[in-house]
Amino acid sequence: MANMVTTLFLQSEVQDPYTIYETMLNENPVYWDEANQLWAIYSYEACTAILNNTDAHIPGINGNNKQGLNEYALRITDRLARLSNGIQHDITRQVAMLLFDRIKADVINGIMGKLLQNEAGKNETDWVNSVCKKLPLAAVLKSFDFKEDDCCFISDKIEQLVKIMLPGKTPEQVAAINETSKEIYTITEKHLSASGFYKPILKTVSEKYKTGLNETTSLCVINLIGLFIQGYDAGRGVLSNSLLQILDKNGIYSKKTINKEWLQRSVIETLRFDPPVHNTRRVAVNDMALNGVVFKKGESILVVLAAANRDPEKFNRPGTYNIERANNNEHLTFGAGSHRCLANHFSVSLATETLSYFLDRYKTIELIEKNIRYEPRVNTRLPKSILISFS
Repeated sequence: MANMVTTLFLQSEVQDPYTIYETMLNENPVYWDEANQLWAIYSYEACTAILNNTDAHIPGINGNNKQGLNEYALRITDRLARLSNGIQHDITRQVAMLLFDRIKADVINGIMGKLLQNEAGKNETDWVNSVCKKLPLAAVLKSFDFKEDDCCFISDKIEQLVKIMLPGKTPEQVAAINETSKEIYTITEKHLSASGFYKPILKTVSEKYKTGLNETTSLCVINLIGLFIQGYDAGRGVLSNSLLQILDKNGIYSKKTINKEWLQRSVIETLRFDPPVHNTRRVAVNDMALNGVVFKKGESILVVLAAANRDPEKFNRPGTYNIERANNNEHLTFGAGSHRCLANHFSVSLATETLSYFLDRYKTIELIEKNIRYEPRVNTRLPKSILISFS
């Protein structure tokens, strides 16, 4: 494996990462990357074992605040459900689940109507920038009844805020994050405090976990901000890749076969076959063994979810896009166990409703440029643009 491409690479520089994953699945499903000083895990069985292991924690991204984040940015990074462990994770997960009850799928058609109205007179558009970067966040904001001015402000600033999740940040990015996080935190806190559904959430969480009012308030605000971040990034990826797969497989469907049930299965298979999130990280907080290998305390682990989703030991003919495969929904794109991403059902519903609206409205939808370029990310594979024509 001396000539193997490194386990860490920018998605923008690799045309087909799945050939790399296939090689690793066959030859080194649990691999020590000496250059990057981490374990890379590729098989479904091994990935699931790590994701469910209580000694494999989600690492922090800003130890000792070396990046100089302000108090608002620190609150967000320290308390998001996706970054928490132990009792703290249980609390934030409960808050996030309660917040998800507020998200209304029926707002999506209205948002799509406005977005496509802005494209009136055109017969082509960039699906990523016109829809995917706007709709998921707009759906969350509208579901929580944010004021129009606040919606516009958060939508304009979200691209700066999502950089809070980057392990490395430039001084300029830190400055923008500090300013934006304070403003968005303040807007969100003020809005939730004035909302009727807020008090029951406070009461439920405070009573169950014996947390104080301030602590519970902060958790609610931060988890809603977490939805903003997930909507812009992961939501964008699900919408982008789902349309790509449908257009690429246009020989397997007709207008007669396309309905919401078909689309939902298509979205779920896309999340397995071509997910937006390709890997996540863990750190061993104690020594632990897997497949005869000992992970020592403090060692880093790269869990390659996209490889696990193509594991032939789990999925029959995994390199074939097949919406009828019985276990497609067992993909690991949203993780597993207690740390399974809470946006799962929302992401599937959002993509299904959006594609249903779009495909019903237009008879012909085609890719203009089939050579898709991707953002320079390590953990996510997000198209930079998808040029389509429609009529």
